[in-house]
Amino acid sequence: MAVILLGVLTLTACGGGNSSPADTSGLPTKTIKITFSGDDVEPNGQRYDVAVGQRIEFDVTADKPGEIHVHSSPEQEFEYDKGSSTIAVKPITTPGIITVESHTLDKVILQLQAK
Repeated sequence: MAVILLGVLTLTACGGGNSSPADTSGLPTKTIKITFSGDDVEPNGQRYDVAVGQRIEFDVTADKPGEIHVHSSPEQEFEYDKGSSTIAVKPITTPGIITVESHTLDKVILQLQAK
């Protein structure tokens, strides 16, 4: 009986059905600079904190065209041209770590930690 009661208490503690999403409308856009040069990319695997729902932009400078893949839900893919580009990423809607990769270089560029 104690095990059943503990299980019920655990399930109700995680419910959170009545909570509303945090208001991120007042947060500034998180701008992350990404530089591609030859087979190198900066940043190189660093983690950036973002709020769930916060606007995110990648400020890309590249010596040749390529593609960035954001492993969010839903997944997002962006092509960029040689030179400078600004990429608007759809806000991350659930907490967690989102990997951002270069498909062109087959490398992890950065991670977004949504809280």
